[in-house]
Amino acid sequence: MSLKNWDNKTWLSSNSYIKFFNKFLIKETKINKNSVILDIGCGRGKILGNLTSKLRLINKPIGIDIEQHKDRDKRIIFNKSDAISYLKKNRKKFDLILLKQTIHFLPLKDIKKLLLLSMDCLNSGGRIAIFTLATSNNEIPTFAKMKKKLSKSLKRDQKILRFINGLYPGSISKTFSFKVKISREKYVEMIKNRYISTLLNLSNTEILKGISEISSKYNKRINFKDKLTCLFLK
Repeated sequence: MSLKNWDNKTWLSSNSYIKFFNKFLIKETKINKNSVILDIGCGRGKILGNLTSKLRLINKPIGIDIEQHKDRDKRIIFNKSDAISYLKKNRKKFDLILLKQTIHFLPLKDIKKLLLLSMDCLNSGGRIAIFTLATSNNEIPTFAKMKKKLSKSLKRDQKILRFINGLYPGSISKTFSFKVKISREKYVEMIKNRYISTLLNLSNTEILKGISEISSKYNKRINFKDKLTCLFLK
């Protein structure tokens, strides 16, 4: 499944979002300049790149992704690979393994395998940080078809979170929330680009109908909270 636009030209790629996210991540994980970091599903690597500069990381962080974007961040070591294959070969130990809005693409059996391999790659005191869309009180602006597909996706995310909590009952759950202010025009453009996985399989006709719904449903300025559920495993 290809998703090339999830962190491109959206609030997810903005400096304000990245800085706010990394402030939260540093606070919750206590990473510092000596930390060794792996980002699974890193996209363009902008989060890792910002962390590199903010913390003045001694060890260049590693990002892996199945998409090799031309505009990926040069401050990271990028590896085009799927996570399980990478971790099976890996001999490095990490203080933080980050999975941001990635784990929902995997079946449960692969999630279990991925987490077991990740645990084996942690330094003493290291953490796995899993971020996924908040499954309740989600505020993402939607049209009817998108809302139906998103609701179905969030129900599966709930199942995934219960599954992970069953595997690691000592996990710590937190909520990350970012205030998004965006023009309706810009948001419509994001929908055209299928910025979220629930839009990937919609037809062009369904997308155009959805854009019409968004245009009539929302004001010229759209404000909402992008909320993520965060699980920290150690």
